[in-house]
Amino acid sequence: MSINASVTNKVRVLVVDDSALMRKLIPQMLEADQSIEVVGTAMDGNFCLKKIEELKPNVVTLDLQMPGMNGIDTLKEIMRRHPIPVIVVSSHSTEGASITFKALGLGAFDFVTKPQDATAHMADAARQLIVKIKAAADCRVVRPGGLMGTPARAEKIAVGKFALAPSKTVAIGISTGGPQALEFLLAQLPPDFPGTILVVQHMPSGFTDMFARRLDELSALRVKEAQSGDVLQAGRVLIGPGSRHMTVKRLPMGDVVVLNDEAPVNGHRPSVDVLFHSVAQEFGRLAVGVLMTGMGDDGAQGLGEVKRAGGMTIAQSEESCVVFGMPKAAIERGYATRVVALDGLSSTLQALCVRNDGHRENGGVGKALRAGR
Repeated sequence: MSINASVTNKVRVLVVDDSALMRKLIPQMLEADQSIEVVGTAMDGNFCLKKIEELKPNVVTLDLQMPGMNGIDTLKEIMRRHPIPVIVVSSHSTEGASITFKALGLGAFDFVTKPQDATAHMADAARQLIVKIKAAADCRVVRPGGLMGTPARAEKIAVGKFALAPSKTVAIGISTGGPQALEFLLAQLPPDFPGTILVVQHMPSGFTDMFARRLDELSALRVKEAQSGDVLQAGRVLIGPGSRHMTVKRLPMGDVVVLNDEAPVNGHRPSVDVLFHSVAQEFGRLAVGVLMTGMGDDGAQGLGEVKRAGGMTIAQSEESCVVFGMPKAAIERGYATRVVALDGLSSTLQALCVRNDGHRENGGVGKALRAGR
């Protein structure tokens, strides 16, 4: 069980970082919110574990790259001894992204990136950290393997020169808790899944490409970070790149992804609402909108548009979410046609995307589309 803050008490935070500067900056960032109290700091994993025993924090912010007991080993011990929410404070680098995904797989609640410029990006980093600390204080902690384990994936199917267009276009919006949930979902889908899947995962630039590569390794489907012009194909998963909106466009020679750099929507770029709006407009009844675990309400309005356009709309169930915010917002507005637990999403999507005639393609294009990963 996590140690949750009550309504009247402040969220007690322990800051763990080997950098003296960050041990000073992070508490200063959190001072902006009076509902948060930094009860202590620690310079390494050993001090962290001792201070958890002594101070009983509700949330821990954890640097991963520390001397001595590093962040990964510290996280393992926290999950074993004191399963409380941990927010990783990650460096904005390839190495930082790799170790961050490992931490999320070990049970970390979420992550924020260290501001590269301590003055220009401090306010944004502070806002993100405060929001995530508050959400973490009220969340359920998912231990490693808590998503019923990841099934062994089947081998990928070689696409060859041509690939079928998808039977349906599945758009997924997801945020906090998303990496583990998507790993679990995609690993359950077969290599001959007839739909195409577009994913907006709230994640900064520099992380989504590595995330897509990780999912590609774990899944029988073909997963990549989306680029403008990528063709929608059966059995293909495209992850919206951090800091760019993802939309779709129907063209005579095939349906494609179009990225743009327009202003954030609901505070996010990529935004789930932007993707859902585009999918609803372009595909109508051939669209499937899925809202999964995450904070806030991004995607709720867009899911309503998918429903009004005749598409199927699904929200992940509360008991299977790390954070129920995004699905809850859609359910409360009456936009979710079905509420499905995480372990039932795979079979639900397979049933919805089955081809009726074996070869008919999305939108009646009628010809095989050229593959082009």
